[in-house]
Amino acid sequence: MNDTRTLAGDEVVEQVSALVEGVFERLKPLLAAAESVLADAPAAAALHRIRPQVTEALGGLVIGAGFVSAPHVLTDSEFGFEWWTGSSSEPSQLFISLDPASENFLDYTRQSWFTVPRDTGRRHINGPYVDYLCTDEYTLTFTIPVVRSGAFAGVVGADVYVREFERAVRPRLRSLGRGAALLNAQGRVIVSNSVRQPTGSLVREADVPAWWSAGAEPGPGLRRCGDSPIVLVS
Repeated sequence: MNDTRTLAGDEVVEQVSALVEGVFERLKPLLAAAESVLADAPAAAALHRIRPQVTEALGGLVIGAGFVSAPHVLTDSEFGFEWWTGSSSEPSQLFISLDPASENFLDYTRQSWFTVPRDTGRRHINGPYVDYLCTDEYTLTFTIPVVRSGAFAGVVGADVYVREFERAVRPRLRSLGRGAALLNAQGRVIVSNSVRQPTGSLVREADVPAWWSAGAEPGPGLRRCGDSPIVLVS
């Protein structure tokens, strides 16, 4: 029985790792395009040059993608935001207020999907969180830092609906029996196979933040899913 459960856990870890890498793989052409455009010290209007790579990133699990600049990277604007949602065949551009004087101004430089890649130089997965800006859906946001001349210049990113992520992993997660869940590094549920552990709820039975801080080594009931900040609890 334990061997069967271990094998099922291996399959969940492998599937989640593959899904995560698949999303980041879709961002690689966009990352290259953003770095190429920024090398010219562009004005904000030049961001339209990355739109083909943005829309190509849409599809599969990815329902939103784009580039968000660090402050003062663009020559004529403090902020820069090029983000599209929907499908690659029918994309729709997302507009936000970039005017600090506006009551609707969104200071994205305080959002963890921006700050973690900025501060660590590493890719990041933020969520689950309810995306009140765009869809009102539980969302995971994948981001990769963009660098110009060795300095942080912004992020490229992709949004994934948690419900679509759940649909993909649910069959294998169910094979682990009751109480199995995928959590973020803060111990919040991304997906579980129990109605008692809904998305966004905090799991207190295991001190996931402490486990993560200690190195996230495999332990009883806790396994990291590849190189992602996602842990399988079973």
